[in-house]
Amino acid sequence: MRAWWRELSGLVLPVDCGGCGAARTLLCEPCRRSLSGGRARRVRPSPEPYGMPPVYAAAPYRDAVRAVLLAHKERGALGLAEVLGGALAAAVRAAAPGPGGGPLVLVPVPSARRAVRARGHDPARGIALAAARELRRGGRPARVAAVLGQRRAVADQAGLGARERRANLSGALEVRRGGVRLLAGGQVVLVDDLVTTGASLAEAARAVRVVLPGELLPEGGPPPRTVESDRVRAAVIGGPSASFEKNWN
Repeated sequence: MRAWWRELSGLVLPVDCGGCGAARTLLCEPCRRSLSGGRARRVRPSPEPYGMPPVYAAAPYRDAVRAVLLAHKERGALGLAEVLGGALAAAVRAAAPGPGGGPLVLVPVPSARRAVRARGHDPARGIALAAARELRRGGRPARVAAVLGQRRAVADQAGLGARERRANLSGALEVRRGGVRLLAGGQVVLVDDLVTTGASLAEAARAVRVVLPGELLPEGGPPPRTVESDRVRAAVIGGPSASFEKNWN
């Protein structure tokens, strides 16, 4: 009911821009350009967690981009999902540019159950669905497979450093029963609203690789690095600003 009321009120009541607060517009043109006016880039957190797949982001996570993501995620501005989905679709195209590998399978990184209940919606799933619609409109077969679930409780990530986040999330996710069938025959792209330390994406990738033939990483692997996998990629809306100031090849 909470999510339904937020969506309805966003349609009938005056709103301010989710990025800069400009009156009576859901998202002003300058803030819209901040989200999707540039080119999606390869991004890397520092330090980079072992097992993290190649990640592409639509825009630096700062200023208007940060404000819009928080408005959607924490303040229930569900009307922003479509424009956020458009930005995410651009990052997905960069992560999986070729037509090979079958249809795109967008796998949202799940939030903690208590966070979903508190917010009244699942932000990553909402923008993933919007991104899949945008991709299909552009001629790319795409579907959303919300196959990841938590196998144990995790602490709130706020205030945790990179090492604490990795320990908090290690082994926390799994592919739900029946999820393997949904992942089969497609190019898997993990999707989330943003990447900071990379711990969530690395754990999501580990859980997916367990069920994909030839993708499982050995325990106690080499020093932290990105795993260049043909089957598992990742896309987000907001990424580290430093990555947009470097030329990652």
